Amino acid sequence: MTAGMPPRMAAARAVPRWCLQAVLPLALLAGSPAGLAQASPCTKPVYLTLDTGHMEVAPLMADVLKRQNVQVTFFAAQERTKEGDGSLGEHWAPWWRARAAEGHAFASHTWDHTYWRADLGTAARPSFKVRPSAGPRAGQDFTMTAAEYCAEINKAADRLQAITGQKVLPLFRAPGGKTSPQLLASAQACGYTHVGWSPAGFLGDELSTAQASNDALLRKALRDIRAGDILLAHLGIWSRTDPWAPAVLEPLIVGLKERGFCFRTLREHPDYGTKPVR
Repeated sequence: MTAGMPPRMAAARAVPRWCLQAVLPLALLAGSPAGLAQASPCTKPVYLTLDTGHMEVAPLMADVLKRQNVQVTFFAAQERTKEGDGSLGEHWAPWWRARAAEGHAFASHTWDHTYWRADLGTAARPSFKVRPSAGPRAGQDFTMTAAEYCAEINKAADRLQAITGQKVLPLFRAPGGKTSPQLLASAQACGYTHVGWSPAGFLGDELSTAQASNDALLRKALRDIRAGDILLAHLGIWSRTDPWAPAVLEPLIVGLKERGFCFRTLREHPDYGTKPVR
């Protein structure tokens, strides 16, 4: 042992070079420590975003993200869940707090997962035909003023901030990505920019299993995704019989890393990351 060298350091120094060469690629594949992840610049970023869903697979997905040292942007609504009082309810609050501690980013998906259906009113006094898929008026068509729609975005953002103690991004995602120029302008007027997803970034977890198997969705994503793409998946889809997550999530992350991609949140996106948080 070298004089003055701690026993652990001496033991590490004695490890043969071939062992280190074999172990390092495995460590990078399995999810490297933050120091290793930051060792090289990110020249091929992709932005994985996850919308809420029934949440049954959320713990398993969180395990994958942590193991792979990947941070994502969550777009959250108060959706019906298989367990607990909704995706932003008290049951899931500890889960969200843990994600905040891991450094993930958060944004609104509207409170009742409220779909835009049509523009109403006038340019000076816009209103919208909407249909929530959650909450007391789930499945009903009714009219929201621009102010009411902004309140719908705000409510989810405020709840996320209250749960996590973290600033929420001034972004939102309309359910289904359904918007209009009038809706986008109204949201912009109350401080929110809409974020959709890239064509290749639609990961297909909303499709029926008969229409698209997990293997087919994985192959397509690995073939088509390009640097700068915003990717979309969900924390559980009710209609899919062979769940996409977490089965596809880890092979997708590993496969993209092998192709030289790196994962970033929308905090670091060139179009969205320069905006101040709420």
